[in-house]
This record gives sequence, structure tokens and C-alpha cells, in this order.
Amino acid sequence: MGKDLHGAGLPRAQTGAEPQLLLTSLLGDFWYWRDEHIPATALVRLLADFDVTSDGARAAMRRLAARGLLDTSRSGRTTAYGIPPRTSEVIVERTHRMLTFGTTAPEWDGRWTVVAFSVPEQARSLRTTLRSRLRVLGFAALYDGVWVSPRDLGAQAQELQRELGIATATVLRCTTVPGGTAQGDPVSAFDLTALTKEYRAFIDRYAPVLEHLDAGRIGPAEALRTRTELRVAWRSFPESDPDLPAVLLPDEWERPRAQRIFVQIYDRLGPLAELRFRQILATVSPDLAELASHHDSAAVAALYASLGERRAHGDTPFEQAAQARRLDEATRSEP
Repeated sequence: MGKDLHGAGLPRAQTGAEPQLLLTSLLGDFWYWRDEHIPATALVRLLADFDVTSDGARAAMRRLAARGLLDTSRSGRTTAYGIPPRTSEVIVERTHRMLTFGTTAPEWDGRWTVVAFSVPEQARSLRTTLRSRLRVLGFAALYDGVWVSPRDLGAQAQELQRELGIATATVLRCTTVPGGTAQGDPVSAFDLTALTKEYRAFIDRYAPVLEHLDAGRIGPAEALRTRTELRVAWRSFPESDPDLPAVLLPDEWERPRAQRIFVQIYDRLGPLAELRFRQILATVSPDLAELASHHDSAAVAALYASLGERRAHGDTPFEQAAQARRLDEATRSEP
């Protein structure tokens, strides 16, 4: 027990996760629904477990606070950070979606939402904005000016058209005529081959963790690193995976296996990871260390069910920052 997992032969990520993302993931795992603030010194020591320097950790805290994603308080010379009001509800919703994503594929009525548009060359920035926003909605480009989704997104697409002031666009709900070419099939707009490779890479990286868990070869420090890196690695799939209906998925679809591995590791590493979180926090504040807690998939499901009217409505800094990040990533992916 306690042997370093990567020293035992498991790979670390090719590049470390960004410090801001690591910090929000750590607090989102062990500190939501807590009003208390954690001294910056303790957060620096937490991030040191991920090879983040003190300067890098403190810069991440300042940037998150400047964006309204962390609250700041001071007591003498001590600066401390906490989760802003209403952010805990957002964390519960996002964690619940992350843990349940991929458990089932949606049903389908066989109809596609199609957006066909013509934007002149001189309005290139408008065209880029439209394409990026369609991508965030869940559309993919079948052709340059024809974007498709198997979901009923007609109302959202028309609202986007009005918002951007685009008159030369048409939104359709329709079915395909049998007998077309594979290249012309709307499902070809979605790069499922690349996505399958990403799921296989996730499986190859994390399936050995279950073996090491069964053998009792994971200690608290490695549990905290692995659980946090696992969460960071999985969080992109609910955004990059179009979550197509089952009838449109390839025969060898790796998402169900990857999802099971994710949840099993996330749940089983929780107690050990919490222990390491407490150990580090106790070096600065033993009283605060007693307040840390982890949440497994069952606990998150119960919290999500209890939200009721407190569910997020898209107006918190956390949600706005997440939406801005998705739009930025979609824009950068445009040719």
C-alpha cells in the first residue's frame, strides 16, 4: 500500500493539466458547499502534488479570483480562497453530467435538424462566429454552409440566426432519402473515428488503475493525483462527444467501457484521495482539514436530485466562463 502508481509502470499524462483547471477540479471534488476559505499556502501545497510551482499556483488563484471563480479573503498577512455563492449548485450539476454521460444513448425519431446558410466572403468574421456558435450548440459541418444535428435544435438555431442578424439561412427538420452515398450521409459530419481513438486511449491509460486498486498498490498521494487527472481527462468528452443516437453509432463503440472505467475509478479512489487532501490541508489548518469530504457517484446523484429550483440557470461566473471557454475552443478549431 502506498507505492507510487506511476513508478509501478502506469503512465502520467503527456502534459500536465493547466493549474487553474487542477485547482477548480480539486475544490469541486472536496470542498463544495463549504463557506470556509482555504489559505493560499494550503492550496499551493495541494498543487505541488501535481508538480505545479508555488508561483504557478498563486498565479492560478489570482486569475481565478479575477474571473469571479474564486472568492478571496484576508486575515492579517494570510490570503485565503473559497467557492463563491451558487457555484456549488453548478458543480453538482456538472459533476452529475460528467458521471452519467455515456451511460445511455438518446432515442431518435429519424429526423435531422439542418442549418443551411450563405454568408458573403467579406463577412468572414460573422461566418466564423456562426460556425463556432453552431458547433457549441451541437451541430457539425456536413458541407461548408450546411450543418446538421440529429437533435431537435431548430428553435435554438433560429434564435442564433436572429441574434447574429443573418437573413440568408434556412433551418429544416427532415429525413434523409435512402440510397445516398456514405460521404453524403449526415452522420459523416461527425468524426466518430477520431473520437473512438480518444476513448481507446483513455481506456489504455486508466484500465491498469483498476488492477492496481485490486492489488492495493495505490496510496493516498497517488489516489489524489490519479482521481483528479482522471476527472480532468474525462471532462472533455461530454463536450466533444456529440452523443449521437444509438442507431448512428459504430459497431465497435468504446464509450460504454470507458465510462464504466471512469466511474469505477472515481468512486473507488474517493476515500484515499480525500485522505491526501486532508493530510495536506492539515499541515496549514487541522480544523479545516476535518471539513473536507469526497463525493462518489451515488452521493452526487442524491445531491443533484435535491437541487430542485436551485439548479443553475447559466448566469453564474462559473457557467459563463465555461461557455466562453467552449466558444473559444470552437473558434480556434475553425480553419
